[in-house]
Amino acid sequence: MNSEQIIASLKDLMATGDAPGKVLTDPADLDTYGKDWTKIYPPKPLAIALPKTTEQVQALVKFANENQVALVPSGGRTGLSAGAVAANGEVVVAFDNMNQILDFNASDRTVRCQAGVVTEQLQNCAEDNGLYYPVDFASAGSSQLGGNLSTNAGGIKVIRYGMSRDWVAGLKVVTGKGDILDLNKDLEKNNTGYDLRHLFIGAEGTLGFITEATMKLSRKPDNLTVLVLGLNDLTNTMDVLQTFQKKIDLTAYEFFSHQAMGHVLAHGQVQAPFETEAPYYALLEFESVSDQVMDDAMALFEQCVENGWVLDGVISQSETQAQNLWQLRERISESIAPRTPYKNDISVVVSKVPGFLQEIDAVVTEHYPDFEIIWFGHIGDGNLHLNILKPEDMANEDFFEKCQQVNKWVFEIVERYQGSVSAEHGVGMTKKPYLQYTRSEAEIAYLRGIKQVFDPNGIMNPGKIFD
Repeated sequence: MNSEQIIASLKDLMATGDAPGKVLTDPADLDTYGKDWTKIYPPKPLAIALPKTTEQVQALVKFANENQVALVPSGGRTGLSAGAVAANGEVVVAFDNMNQILDFNASDRTVRCQAGVVTEQLQNCAEDNGLYYPVDFASAGSSQLGGNLSTNAGGIKVIRYGMSRDWVAGLKVVTGKGDILDLNKDLEKNNTGYDLRHLFIGAEGTLGFITEATMKLSRKPDNLTVLVLGLNDLTNTMDVLQTFQKKIDLTAYEFFSHQAMGHVLAHGQVQAPFETEAPYYALLEFESVSDQVMDDAMALFEQCVENGWVLDGVISQSETQAQNLWQLRERISESIAPRTPYKNDISVVVSKVPGFLQEIDAVVTEHYPDFEIIWFGHIGDGNLHLNILKPEDMANEDFFEKCQQVNKWVFEIVERYQGSVSAEHGVGMTKKPYLQYTRSEAEIAYLRGIKQVFDPNGIMNPGKIFD
Protein backbone atom coordinates (compact mmCIF):
# COMPACT_ATOMS: atom_id res chain seq x y z
CA MET A 1 0.00 0.00 0.00
CA ASN A 2 1.35 3.43 -0.90
CA SER A 3 0.79 6.58 1.17
CA GLU A 4 -2.27 7.71 -0.79
CA GLN A 5 -3.93 4.30 -0.40
CA ILE A 6 -3.21 4.25 3.34
CA ILE A 7 -4.76 7.70 3.80
CA ALA A 8 -7.81 6.75 1.74
CA SER A 9 -8.29 3.57 3.80
CA LEU A 10 -7.94 5.54 7.04
CA LYS A 11 -10.67 7.94 5.92
CA ASP A 12 -12.97 5.00 5.20
CA LEU A 13 -12.26 3.51 8.64
CA MET A 14 -12.95 6.79 10.45
CA ALA A 15 -16.25 7.25 8.59
CA THR A 16 -17.81 4.18 10.23
CA GLY A 17 -20.29 4.14 13.12
CA ASP A 18 -22.69 6.70 14.54
CA ALA A 19 -19.85 9.06 15.53
CA PRO A 20 -17.49 9.41 12.55
CA GLY A 21 -13.88 10.32 13.25
CA LYS A 22 -11.54 12.46 11.16
CA VAL A 23 -8.32 12.12 9.19
CA LEU A 24 -6.11 15.19 8.77
CA THR A 25 -3.29 15.62 6.25
CA ASP A 26 -2.82 19.39 6.11
CA PRO A 27 0.86 20.29 6.78
CA ALA A 28 -0.09 22.54 9.71
CA ASP A 29 -2.05 19.68 11.31
CA LEU A 30 0.80 17.25 10.71
CA ASP A 31 3.14 19.62 12.51
CA THR A 32 0.75 20.27 15.43
CA TYR A 33 -0.22 16.68 16.11
CA GLY A 34 3.10 15.09 15.20
CA LYS A 35 5.11 16.48 18.12
CA ASP A 36 5.13 17.16 21.85
CA TRP A 37 6.95 19.83 23.86
CA THR A 38 10.40 18.51 22.90
CA LYS A 39 12.17 20.36 20.11
CA ILE A 40 14.82 17.81 19.17
CA TYR A 41 13.02 15.66 16.57
CA PRO A 42 11.11 17.35 13.73
CA PRO A 43 7.64 15.82 13.22
CA LYS A 44 7.06 13.88 10.00
CA PRO A 45 3.77 11.97 10.35
CA LEU A 46 1.93 10.54 7.36
CA ALA A 47 -1.54 11.47 8.63
CA ILE A 48 -3.51 12.25 11.79
CA ALA A 49 -6.42 10.01 12.77
CA LEU A 50 -8.92 11.44 15.26
CA PRO A 51 -11.18 8.58 16.39
CA LYS A 52 -14.28 9.10 18.52
CA THR A 53 -14.86 5.56 19.81
CA THR A 54 -12.93 2.60 21.13
CA GLU A 55 -14.18 0.57 18.19
CA GLN A 56 -12.63 3.03 15.74
CA VAL A 57 -9.32 2.75 17.60
CA GLN A 58 -9.61 -1.03 17.33
CA ALA A 59 -10.24 -0.75 13.58
CA LEU A 60 -7.16 1.46 13.22
CA VAL A 61 -4.97 -1.04 15.07
CA LYS A 62 -6.23 -4.00 13.05
CA PHE A 63 -5.66 -2.08 9.82
CA ALA A 64 -2.16 -1.14 10.96
CA ASN A 65 -1.33 -4.78 11.70
CA GLU A 66 -2.58 -5.95 8.33
CA ASN A 67 -0.60 -3.29 6.46
CA GLN A 68 2.46 -2.81 8.70
CA VAL A 69 1.57 0.81 9.46
CA ALA A 70 3.18 2.31 12.56
CA LEU A 71 0.90 4.15 15.01
CA VAL A 72 1.89 6.91 17.46
CA PRO A 73 -0.53 8.01 20.23
CA SER A 74 -1.08 11.72 20.83
CA GLY A 75 -2.76 13.25 23.87
CA GLY A 76 -2.21 16.80 25.08
CA ARG A 77 1.29 16.77 23.54
CA THR A 78 2.86 18.17 26.72
CA GLY A 79 5.44 15.37 27.10
CA LEU A 80 9.13 16.09 27.48
CA SER A 81 10.67 12.81 26.27
CA ALA A 82 9.45 12.75 22.64
CA GLY A 83 7.16 9.83 23.47
CA ALA A 84 4.42 11.27 21.25
CA VAL A 85 6.62 12.45 18.38
CA ALA A 86 5.97 10.93 14.95
CA ALA A 87 9.30 11.45 13.19
CA ASN A 88 9.29 8.61 10.68
CA GLY A 89 6.10 8.71 8.64
CA GLU A 90 3.83 7.13 11.23
CA VAL A 91 0.08 7.62 11.55
CA VAL A 92 -0.73 9.65 14.65
CA VAL A 93 -3.76 8.52 16.64
CA ALA A 94 -4.89 11.66 18.48
CA PHE A 95 -7.47 11.40 21.24
CA ASP A 96 -8.66 15.02 21.25
CA ASN A 97 -12.16 14.02 20.10
CA MET A 98 -12.49 11.23 22.69
CA ASN A 99 -12.90 13.82 25.44
CA GLN A 100 -16.14 12.90 27.19
CA ILE A 101 -16.73 12.23 30.89
CA LEU A 102 -18.96 9.20 30.58
CA ASP A 103 -20.13 8.47 34.12
CA PHE A 104 -19.83 9.68 37.71
CA ASN A 105 -20.54 7.31 40.60
CA ALA A 106 -21.02 9.04 43.95
CA SER A 107 -21.13 5.82 45.97
CA ASP A 108 -17.89 4.45 44.51
CA ARG A 109 -16.36 7.94 44.26
CA THR A 110 -15.22 7.21 40.70
CA VAL A 111 -15.53 8.91 37.34
CA ARG A 112 -15.25 7.14 33.98
CA CYS A 113 -13.55 9.17 31.26
CA GLN A 114 -12.42 8.84 27.69
CA ALA A 115 -8.68 9.07 27.14
CA GLY A 116 -8.83 12.59 25.70
CA VAL A 117 -10.34 14.17 28.81
CA VAL A 118 -8.10 17.04 29.91
CA THR A 119 -6.69 16.81 33.44
CA GLU A 120 -8.33 20.08 34.50
CA GLN A 121 -11.65 18.83 33.12
CA LEU A 122 -11.41 15.80 35.43
CA GLN A 123 -10.41 18.01 38.36
CA ASN A 124 -13.40 20.28 37.74
CA CYS A 125 -15.77 17.33 37.50
CA ALA A 126 -14.55 16.11 40.88
CA GLU A 127 -14.95 19.58 42.40
CA ASP A 128 -18.45 19.97 40.97
CA ASN A 129 -19.39 16.80 42.84
CA GLY A 130 -17.78 17.84 46.11
CA LEU A 131 -14.72 15.61 45.62
CA TYR A 132 -11.10 15.93 44.58
CA TYR A 133 -8.79 14.52 41.92
CA PRO A 134 -5.34 15.10 43.42
CA VAL A 135 -2.93 14.44 40.53
CA ASP A 136 -1.87 17.92 39.48
CA PHE A 137 0.86 19.63 37.44
CA ALA A 138 1.51 22.82 35.51
CA SER A 139 0.16 21.33 32.26
CA ALA A 140 -3.20 20.36 33.82
CA GLY A 141 -5.00 22.73 31.44
CA SER A 142 -3.85 20.88 28.33
CA SER A 143 -2.52 17.42 29.25
CA GLN A 144 -4.90 14.52 28.62
CA LEU A 145 -5.73 11.60 30.88
CA GLY A 146 -4.57 8.94 28.41
CA GLY A 147 -1.17 10.58 28.14
CA ASN A 148 -0.95 11.06 31.91
CA LEU A 149 -1.54 7.35 32.45
CA SER A 150 0.72 6.29 29.60
CA THR A 151 3.61 8.09 31.33
CA ASN A 152 2.34 7.53 34.91
CA ALA A 153 2.46 11.28 35.48
CA GLY A 154 3.23 12.53 38.96
CA GLY A 155 3.29 16.25 39.63
CA ILE A 156 3.19 18.38 42.75
CA LYS A 157 1.08 16.26 45.14
CA VAL A 158 2.92 12.93 45.00
CA ILE A 159 4.27 13.23 48.54
CA ARG A 160 0.68 12.91 49.82
CA TYR A 161 -1.35 11.32 47.03
CA GLY A 162 1.03 9.25 44.90
CA MET A 163 1.32 8.91 41.12
CA SER A 164 -1.37 8.62 38.45
CA ARG A 165 -1.43 4.82 38.69
CA ASP A 166 -2.60 5.05 42.30
CA TRP A 167 -5.93 6.53 41.17
CA VAL A 168 -6.90 4.08 38.42
CA ALA A 169 -9.86 1.84 39.24
CA GLY A 170 -10.16 0.40 35.73
CA LEU A 171 -8.94 0.75 32.15
CA LYS A 172 -10.29 0.00 28.72
CA VAL A 173 -7.48 -0.58 26.23
CA VAL A 174 -6.93 -1.69 22.66
CA THR A 175 -3.88 -3.94 22.56
CA GLY A 176 -1.29 -4.01 19.80
CA LYS A 177 -3.07 -7.09 18.45
CA GLY A 178 -6.35 -5.19 18.21
CA ASP A 179 -8.10 -6.79 21.18
CA ILE A 180 -10.30 -4.67 23.47
CA LEU A 181 -9.60 -5.41 27.13
CA ASP A 182 -11.70 -4.14 30.05
CA LEU A 183 -9.18 -4.28 32.88
CA ASN A 184 -10.14 -4.69 36.55
CA LYS A 185 -13.75 -3.53 35.96
CA ASP A 186 -13.36 -0.81 38.61
CA LEU A 187 -13.06 -3.30 41.47
CA GLU A 188 -11.37 -2.28 44.72
CA LYS A 189 -10.44 -5.88 45.44
CA ASN A 190 -9.62 -8.25 42.58
CA ASN A 191 -6.91 -10.78 43.30
CA THR A 192 -7.22 -12.93 40.18
CA GLY A 193 -3.72 -13.02 38.82
CA TYR A 194 -1.70 -10.38 37.00
CA ASP A 195 -3.12 -6.86 37.15
CA LEU A 196 -2.73 -5.83 33.52
CA ARG A 197 -3.72 -2.23 34.28
CA HIS A 198 -0.25 -1.58 35.54
CA LEU A 199 1.43 -2.84 32.39
CA PHE A 200 -0.39 -0.25 30.29
CA ILE A 201 0.16 2.55 32.83
CA GLY A 202 3.62 3.90 32.04
CA ALA A 203 3.96 1.91 28.79
CA GLU A 204 3.84 5.06 26.59
CA GLY A 205 1.46 3.42 24.13
CA THR A 206 3.96 0.72 23.18
CA LEU A 207 1.67 -2.15 24.24
CA GLY A 208 -1.64 -0.67 23.15
CA PHE A 209 -3.77 2.45 23.50
CA ILE A 210 -5.79 3.43 26.55
CA THR A 211 -9.24 4.55 25.39
CA GLU A 212 -11.12 4.85 28.71
CA ALA A 213 -10.16 5.07 32.37
CA THR A 214 -12.18 4.95 35.56
CA MET A 215 -10.48 7.23 38.05
CA LYS A 216 -10.87 7.22 41.82
CA LEU A 217 -11.61 10.45 43.64
CA SER A 218 -10.92 11.63 47.18
CA ARG A 219 -12.35 14.12 49.65
CA LYS A 220 -11.47 17.72 48.98
CA PRO A 221 -8.61 18.98 51.18
CA ASP A 222 -9.57 21.59 53.74
CA ASN A 223 -7.96 25.05 53.97
CA LEU A 224 -4.74 24.39 52.08
CA THR A 225 -2.01 26.63 53.44
CA VAL A 226 1.33 27.41 51.78
CA LEU A 227 4.62 28.20 53.49
CA VAL A 228 7.60 29.45 51.45
CA LEU A 229 11.00 29.31 53.17
CA GLY A 230 14.40 30.68 52.21
CA LEU A 231 16.99 28.02 52.97
CA ASN A 232 20.54 28.57 54.09
CA ASP A 233 21.89 25.46 52.33
CA LEU A 234 20.66 22.67 50.08
CA THR A 235 21.01 20.06 52.84
CA ASN A 236 18.53 22.10 54.87
CA THR A 237 15.76 20.89 52.54
CA MET A 238 15.97 17.52 54.29
CA ASP A 239 16.21 19.09 57.75
CA VAL A 240 13.04 21.09 57.14
CA LEU A 241 11.20 18.13 55.59
CA GLN A 242 11.98 15.81 58.49
CA THR A 243 11.06 18.46 61.05
CA PHE A 244 7.65 19.22 59.54
CA GLN A 245 6.72 15.62 58.75
CA LYS A 246 7.01 14.66 62.41
CA LYS A 247 3.88 16.70 63.14
CA ILE A 248 2.19 17.69 59.88
CA ASP A 249 1.07 15.65 56.85
CA LEU A 250 2.32 17.69 53.89
CA THR A 251 0.37 17.73 50.63
CA ALA A 252 3.34 19.17 48.71
CA TYR A 253 7.03 19.86 49.27
CA GLU A 254 8.69 21.66 46.37
CA PHE A 255 12.01 23.42 45.95
CA PHE A 256 13.65 25.85 43.54
CA SER A 257 16.95 27.66 43.32
CA HIS A 258 17.58 31.40 43.62
CA GLN A 259 18.32 31.45 39.87
CA ALA A 260 14.95 29.84 39.13
CA MET A 261 13.08 32.43 41.18
CA GLY A 262 15.05 35.18 39.48
CA HIS A 263 13.65 34.14 36.10
CA VAL A 264 10.11 34.02 37.49
CA LEU A 265 10.39 37.51 38.96
CA ALA A 266 11.90 38.89 35.75
CA HIS A 267 9.07 37.28 33.78
CA GLY A 268 6.62 39.52 35.66
CA GLN A 269 3.26 39.09 37.43
CA VAL A 270 4.87 37.49 40.50
CA GLN A 271 6.42 39.20 43.52
CA ALA A 272 9.26 38.01 45.76
CA PRO A 273 7.88 36.27 48.88
CA PHE A 274 10.14 38.32 51.20
CA GLU A 275 13.12 40.68 51.01
CA THR A 276 15.76 38.23 52.24
CA GLU A 277 17.61 36.43 49.43
CA ALA A 278 18.47 32.75 49.84
CA PRO A 279 20.35 30.23 47.66
CA TYR A 280 17.38 27.81 47.74
CA TYR A 281 13.70 27.98 48.55
CA ALA A 282 11.22 25.38 49.76
CA LEU A 283 7.45 25.50 49.31
CA LEU A 284 5.38 23.48 51.77
CA GLU A 285 1.64 22.92 51.54
CA PHE A 286 -0.58 21.39 54.22
CA GLU A 287 -4.17 21.31 55.43
CA SER A 288 -4.65 23.85 58.20
CA VAL A 289 -7.77 22.28 59.65
CA SER A 290 -7.48 23.84 63.12
CA ASP A 291 -5.73 26.54 65.10
CA GLN A 292 -3.53 23.81 66.56
CA VAL A 293 -2.16 22.86 63.13
CA MET A 294 -1.32 26.49 62.39
CA ASP A 295 0.31 26.85 65.82
CA ASP A 296 2.36 23.72 65.14
CA ALA A 297 3.43 25.07 61.74
CA MET A 298 4.60 28.36 63.24
CA ALA A 299 6.46 26.58 66.03
CA LEU A 300 8.22 24.33 63.52
CA PHE A 301 9.13 27.34 61.38
CA GLU A 302 10.66 29.07 64.41
CA GLN A 303 12.59 25.88 65.23
CA CYS A 304 14.03 25.81 61.71
CA VAL A 305 15.10 29.45 61.99
CA GLU A 306 16.72 28.86 65.37
CA ASN A 307 18.68 25.92 63.94
CA GLY A 308 20.03 28.12 61.16
CA TRP A 309 18.32 26.15 58.39
CA VAL A 310 15.85 28.87 57.37
CA LEU A 311 16.72 32.52 56.68
CA ASP A 312 13.20 33.86 56.23
CA GLY A 313 9.70 32.72 55.37
CA VAL A 314 6.09 33.64 54.70
CA ILE A 315 2.85 31.75 55.31
CA SER A 316 -0.35 32.28 53.37
CA GLN A 317 -3.26 33.93 55.15
CA SER A 318 -5.84 33.34 52.42
CA GLU A 319 -6.56 31.09 49.45
CA THR A 320 -5.55 33.90 47.10
CA GLN A 321 -2.20 34.36 48.82
CA ALA A 322 -1.61 30.60 48.72
CA GLN A 323 -2.24 30.59 44.97
CA ASN A 324 0.13 33.54 44.52
CA LEU A 325 2.89 31.77 46.43
CA TRP A 326 2.42 28.70 44.23
CA GLN A 327 3.15 30.91 41.21
CA LEU A 328 6.78 31.13 42.37
CA ARG A 329 7.10 27.42 41.60
CA GLU A 330 4.59 26.88 38.81
CA ARG A 331 5.79 29.70 36.55
CA ILE A 332 9.40 28.53 36.38
CA SER A 333 8.98 26.49 33.21
CA GLU A 334 7.25 29.24 31.25
CA SER A 335 9.74 31.87 32.45
CA ILE A 336 12.75 29.93 31.15
CA ALA A 337 11.07 28.62 27.98
CA PRO A 338 12.44 31.43 25.76
CA ARG A 339 15.96 30.21 26.61
CA THR A 340 15.38 26.80 24.98
CA PRO A 341 16.10 24.80 28.16
CA TYR A 342 17.52 21.30 27.90
CA LYS A 343 15.51 19.42 30.49
CA ASN A 344 16.30 16.38 32.59
CA ASP A 345 13.70 14.78 34.84
CA ILE A 346 15.61 12.57 37.29
CA SER A 347 15.03 11.02 40.71
CA VAL A 348 16.64 9.32 43.68
CA VAL A 349 15.34 8.30 47.07
CA VAL A 350 14.56 11.42 49.08
CA SER A 351 17.40 11.11 51.59
CA LYS A 352 20.03 11.17 48.82
CA VAL A 353 18.79 14.35 47.11
CA PRO A 354 21.27 16.94 48.48
CA GLY A 355 24.44 15.01 47.65
CA PHE A 356 23.01 13.88 44.31
CA LEU A 357 22.12 17.41 43.24
CA GLN A 358 25.43 18.87 44.38
CA GLU A 359 27.45 16.29 42.41
CA ILE A 360 25.52 16.92 39.20
CA ASP A 361 25.66 20.68 39.62
CA ALA A 362 29.43 20.56 40.15
CA VAL A 363 30.05 18.39 37.06
CA VAL A 364 27.95 20.55 34.72
CA THR A 365 29.38 23.80 36.09
CA GLU A 366 32.95 22.54 35.72
CA HIS A 367 32.64 21.46 32.11
CA TYR A 368 30.29 24.20 30.88
CA PRO A 369 30.78 27.29 33.05
CA ASP A 370 28.92 29.42 30.48
CA PHE A 371 25.72 27.35 30.82
CA GLU A 372 23.15 28.65 33.29
CA ILE A 373 21.70 25.84 35.40
CA ILE A 374 18.18 26.06 36.83
CA TRP A 375 17.13 23.60 39.52
CA PHE A 376 13.60 22.98 40.76
CA GLY A 377 11.40 20.01 41.45
CA HIS A 378 9.36 17.80 43.71
CA ILE A 379 12.04 17.35 46.32
CA GLY A 380 9.60 15.74 48.75
CA ASP A 381 9.46 12.64 46.53
CA GLY A 382 13.06 12.78 45.24
CA ASN A 383 12.21 14.15 41.78
CA LEU A 384 14.51 16.90 40.47
CA HIS A 385 14.29 18.93 37.27
CA LEU A 386 17.65 19.92 35.84
CA ASN A 387 17.32 22.67 33.24
CA ILE A 388 20.33 23.86 31.26
CA LEU A 389 19.67 27.14 29.45
CA LYS A 390 21.04 27.74 25.97
CA PRO A 391 23.42 30.69 25.64
CA GLU A 392 21.91 33.29 23.34
CA ASP A 393 24.83 33.18 20.90
CA MET A 394 24.82 29.36 20.51
CA ALA A 395 22.95 27.53 17.75
CA ASN A 396 20.33 25.00 18.81
CA GLU A 397 22.19 22.13 17.12
CA ASP A 398 25.46 22.92 18.90
CA PHE A 399 23.68 23.32 22.22
CA PHE A 400 21.83 19.99 21.99
CA GLU A 401 25.06 18.24 20.94
CA LYS A 402 26.88 19.55 24.01
CA CYS A 403 23.95 18.55 26.23
CA GLN A 404 24.28 14.97 25.01
CA GLN A 405 27.67 14.88 26.73
CA VAL A 406 26.09 16.40 29.84
CA ASN A 407 23.54 13.57 29.79
CA LYS A 408 26.27 10.95 30.00
CA TRP A 409 27.84 12.56 33.05
CA VAL A 410 24.47 13.15 34.72
CA PHE A 411 23.23 9.61 34.16
CA GLU A 412 26.46 8.07 35.39
CA ILE A 413 25.77 9.86 38.67
CA VAL A 414 22.12 8.69 38.53
CA GLU A 415 23.31 5.11 38.13
CA ARG A 416 25.73 5.42 41.04
CA TYR A 417 22.93 6.74 43.25
CA GLN A 418 20.57 3.98 41.99
CA GLY A 419 18.15 6.58 40.71
CA SER A 420 15.99 6.96 37.62
CA VAL A 421 16.81 8.74 34.35
CA SER A 422 13.10 9.56 34.03
CA ALA A 423 11.02 10.25 37.11
CA GLU A 424 7.69 11.22 35.55
CA HIS A 425 7.96 12.03 31.82
CA GLY A 426 8.64 8.60 30.44
CA VAL A 427 11.46 7.32 28.23
CA GLY A 428 10.25 8.13 24.72
CA MET A 429 13.14 8.81 22.38
CA THR A 430 15.17 11.29 24.43
CA LYS A 431 15.85 8.89 27.32
CA LYS A 432 15.99 5.71 25.23
CA PRO A 433 19.82 5.71 24.84
CA TYR A 434 20.17 5.92 28.64
CA LEU A 435 17.69 3.29 29.79
CA GLN A 436 20.51 0.98 30.91
CA TYR A 437 21.53 3.50 33.57
CA THR A 438 18.30 2.68 35.45
CA ARG A 439 17.24 -0.75 34.16
CA SER A 440 19.36 -3.90 34.15
CA GLU A 441 19.87 -5.99 31.01
CA ALA A 442 17.61 -8.66 32.48
CA GLU A 443 14.84 -6.13 33.13
CA ILE A 444 15.07 -4.74 29.61
CA ALA A 445 14.87 -8.26 28.21
CA TYR A 446 11.63 -8.82 30.14
CA LEU A 447 10.27 -5.49 28.89
CA ARG A 448 10.98 -6.58 25.33
CA GLY A 449 9.23 -9.89 26.00
CA ILE A 450 6.11 -8.13 27.28
CA LYS A 451 6.14 -5.88 24.21
CA GLN A 452 6.26 -8.95 21.96
CA VAL A 453 3.19 -10.47 23.65
CA PHE A 454 0.96 -7.43 23.24
CA ASP A 455 2.40 -5.99 20.00
CA PRO A 456 3.96 -8.85 18.00
CA ASN A 457 4.15 -6.82 14.79
CA GLY A 458 5.83 -3.83 16.44
CA ILE A 459 3.34 -1.24 15.21
CA MET A 460 2.57 0.49 18.52
CA ASN A 461 4.66 3.63 19.02
CA PRO A 462 7.80 1.98 17.62
CA GLY A 463 11.20 3.35 18.56
CA LYS A 464 10.04 4.51 21.99
CA ILE A 465 11.52 3.16 25.27
CA PHE A 466 13.74 0.76 23.25
CA ASP A 467 14.26 -0.12 19.58
